[in-house]
Amino acid sequence: MGKENNQQMTFWEHVEVFRKVLFRCLGVWTVCTLVAFCFKDLLFDFLFAPAQSDFVLYRGLCHLADMIKWNALCPRDFNAQFINTELASQFMTHLWVSLWFGVIVAFPYLIYQLYGFISPALYKQEKRYSVMLIGFGALLFGMGVMLNYFVIFPFSFRFLSTYQVQEQVVNQIALSSYINTFLMLSLLLGILFEIPILAYFLAKLGLIDADLLKTYRKHAFVVICIIAAIITPTADIFTLLLVTMPIYLLYELSIMIVKKISLKN
Repeated sequence: MGKENNQQMTFWEHVEVFRKVLFRCLGVWTVCTLVAFCFKDLLFDFLFAPAQSDFVLYRGLCHLADMIKWNALCPRDFNAQFINTELASQFMTHLWVSLWFGVIVAFPYLIYQLYGFISPALYKQEKRYSVMLIGFGALLFGMGVMLNYFVIFPFSFRFLSTYQVQEQVVNQIALSSYINTFLMLSLLLGILFEIPILAYFLAKLGLIDADLLKTYRKHAFVVICIIAAIITPTADIFTLLLVTMPIYLLYELSIMIVKKISLKN
């Protein structure tokens, strides 16, 4: 039914509909960005929380250390010092972070609008699978970002900000370095967590199957380790495993997804 209605529209009518969708998306993104810009203290309290000694991860480790009587597990207090060396850097950082936060907050609405644009061209079954994929993809991306925020970035920042070649050399972290590292890791982890979605589409196209993924399971683990080593700022094995294991578990999940697709076909 959807495709028949879709075919009745001319090319320029499609363009007009897309223009309205685009303007609605830009409008909501702008509003979310302005709200984030106005609530500067809350926004940057959230961003700089992993740089504080009382961050939830560190408090959790100290609580666990008390329970199992292993004091070495509780991280010591640390004090990170941030500096700004460019005149307009703090304002531009505020604006840049607000824009990104606006995208994150408006993301569900943006996806909803784009889906509403393409849904008339889909069959009923395709619509159902599309909604599931969009929801699952958004969930996986959010999980990757949260893993970075609560685990990967705090460990990485703590290690790098407290590491000294000599006591005379004091670490003073540039504001741009902190923000750029945080955003880069969040984006990369979010993208890497989309492996099951990528596997789904490749299986639908007939390019991969479960047997192929099982055959190259060991090779995939090595590639995942290499990717984790590249994107992880620190060189310690613990942080490397924290990145590697969730991604490898997603690879195993991809095998299960591809296997089900093969059975249906």
